[in-house]
Amino acid sequence: MFEQEWRSQGRASQPRTLAIIDDRPTEQYLFPEFLLAQRAFERRGLKVRIVDPAELSFAQGQLRHGDEAIDLVYNRLVDFALDGEGHRALRDAYVAGAVVLTPNPRNHALLADKRNLTVLSDPAAPAGWGLSPTQQRSLSAVPRTILVTPESAEALWSARKRYFFKPAGGHGGKAVYRGDKMTRGVWEEVQRGGYIAQELAAPTERRIRIDGEVQALKLDVRLYTYAGSPLLAAARVYQGQTTNFRTPGGGFAPVFVT
Repeated sequence: MFEQEWRSQGRASQPRTLAIIDDRPTEQYLFPEFLLAQRAFERRGLKVRIVDPAELSFAQGQLRHGDEAIDLVYNRLVDFALDGEGHRALRDAYVAGAVVLTPNPRNHALLADKRNLTVLSDPAAPAGWGLSPTQQRSLSAVPRTILVTPESAEALWSARKRYFFKPAGGHGGKAVYRGDKMTRGVWEEVQRGGYIAQELAAPTERRIRIDGEVQALKLDVRLYTYAGSPLLAAARVYQGQTTNFRTPGGGFAPVFVT
């Protein structure tokens, strides 16, 4: 997959040095996953560094970590547009085409920005896309999503109990609000813009025995894909308004396909 990304961004030779980047990587909950990825890449002959993007520099057409040129970046940042001050060197190198960055701001804008849901959930929009009837029916599962704007704000506040409010570029349930629990103070912030309103979709539940006691936990199923093909399926088990790793007995769970 990474080799395909390398080629699709215009490279013919093989990458030599790869950086796995995140803010304060050793403090990240999934730092052990970075180490697993590092070992996998090293088995393929790459030199791999796990670095904070603030440690990078861009000069003379190269992205560098100290004296070492970086060819390929496995991006684990949640600053999807690379707007942060500590991410400037990475952004400049990406814009200049001096490094292969994956995933990158273009990937996020096309595939992950939540504002896309306003179109995907619009019943009238897919009719002109040349989709098959099966593909059009599959989009009916996307909860109706509306952009929060000054024009839509009054109607959304009145109907807020039907919606979750999410930042368009958010992640991990941060700054996400359930409408029936939202205060006027929070609403003042939401209606300034940058949010979408998505109709509530009740999560599936499973009964799980935890420390000898049977409890009902919520779950969602996530299908990880690349270039339209599935890589793996995983579930997140949790309690609370949004998925999390804090629920006792919760976290990632396997998915069995029958």
